[in-house]
Amino acid sequence: MEAEFHSMSALFQQLGLPATPSDIEAFIGRHRPLPKDLALHQAHFWSPSQATFLKQALDDDAEWAELVDELDAQLRH
Repeated sequence: MEAEFHSMSALFQQLGLPATPSDIEAFIGRHRPLPKDLALHQAHFWSPSQATFLKQALDDDAEWAELVDELDAQLRH
């Protein structure tokens, strides 16, 4: 089976969020920095379904996990 590679834009689309580069930059700028002791999926700005998706992607080491980790890192800087 061939691995799928997704972009940050595709992750934002999967989360039901605006997904242009400027939308993503604005989202990250608006919500950073996340506290170090707060798991990404526990942030107040996610809907319950978005939080579940993010947690499950990491827990299952799913195809989205690398991008979720990248988003997490960007929100902490």
